[in-house]
Amino acid sequence: MNILSRKKIVLLGMMSRIPVAGEVWGTVQYLLGFERLGYEVYYVEAHGRTPSMLMEREDDDSSAKAAAFIDEVMRRFDLGDHWAYQALHADGRYHGMSEGQLKELYGSAALIINHHGGTEPLPEHSATGRLIYLETDPVELEIELYNNDPKAIAFLAPHCAFFSWGLNYGHADCQVPLSERFRFRPTRQPVLMDLWEHNHNGAAETFTTVGNWRQRGQVKFKGEVYTWSKHHEFLKFLDLPRRTSQAFELALSSGSYDAADQRLIESNGWRLRDALEFSRDLDAYRNYVTASRGEFTVAKDQNIRLRSGWFSERSAQYLAAGRPVITQETGFSNVLPTGQGLFAFSTMEEILEAVESINSDYDKHRRAATALAREYFSYDVVLKELLAEVGL
Repeated sequence: MNILSRKKIVLLGMMSRIPVAGEVWGTVQYLLGFERLGYEVYYVEAHGRTPSMLMEREDDDSSAKAAAFIDEVMRRFDLGDHWAYQALHADGRYHGMSEGQLKELYGSAALIINHHGGTEPLPEHSATGRLIYLETDPVELEIELYNNDPKAIAFLAPHCAFFSWGLNYGHADCQVPLSERFRFRPTRQPVLMDLWEHNHNGAAETFTTVGNWRQRGQVKFKGEVYTWSKHHEFLKFLDLPRRTSQAFELALSSGSYDAADQRLIESNGWRLRDALEFSRDLDAYRNYVTASRGEFTVAKDQNIRLRSGWFSERSAQYLAAGRPVITQETGFSNVLPTGQGLFAFSTMEEILEAVESINSDYDKHRRAATALAREYFSYDVVLKELLAEVGL
């Protein structure tokens, strides 16, 4: 394809707001995936949120730090100067591309993707009718729409298509309220298999996961309260290490737990590690995933009880690395095959059965994990489906 004729795709993201490897890998795989499909890709941040995690002092030039962070990521993956940072949280300065270049890009782009739904749409984003919403955390926005929240409606209105990681949307057992005006289409997280298919020479002995322990947030729907923090679910299975000889490790952000939480977790046989020790480095994070025996993790209450079908992009990366995944059922098993390489659980007994099955023939489940990732999460499957939905 003649490079001059390539259609342009803009990804609106927020890597500088959450400058950790999980967020960066998730963003980059969209960019690289579209590029491999023949598109000319650009990354833009115009979310208006202070990049506080990059700041060391209050008087730091936060915009310059954010721009330097984005530039480093883009150059690592040979995406060069195809980026812009608009410092809406401060003085509105443009970094990377100029204001004129960016507005010209918006006007010529075949697609502008609001990744995470983390960017408040600006007139220039939606002027050509090519702005799409890509939701990574289902439920809360759908409940706001159910309640006719004017802010939620105004936020979504400029978009022309709506995608969600709620894989179970449309199935009879999904209880997430779905809007008639804004039709959400299920989509999955793209992975580039070659980025994760690394053999680990050491013994892969421990099931791991990466995340937070306590987080704020809850939603109310039809008189029920649904929580956001995953620690509520981990506590239901806290004695898991006591029930099996299999080792389990939680890599948690140190700011999400305190000394009492640590004593509780470790006294029940879990290994505990500060996730920030490695999650600020892309290679160290990837090595942590590929050196694991597999992933054991839970989901958020709102996705479990309402059966949204949410599935973690981190879990997709474990699968791509050939690491079996045992994760809490959210309804995703209506879409993804389980029982080999991937296991959905609701009870302790189902966890123990999954561990026993994996350990009885580990190589088989590794191969199954890789095959599942390739069939359901490979960028050339996921992104082609998304593009087809919007007429590209």
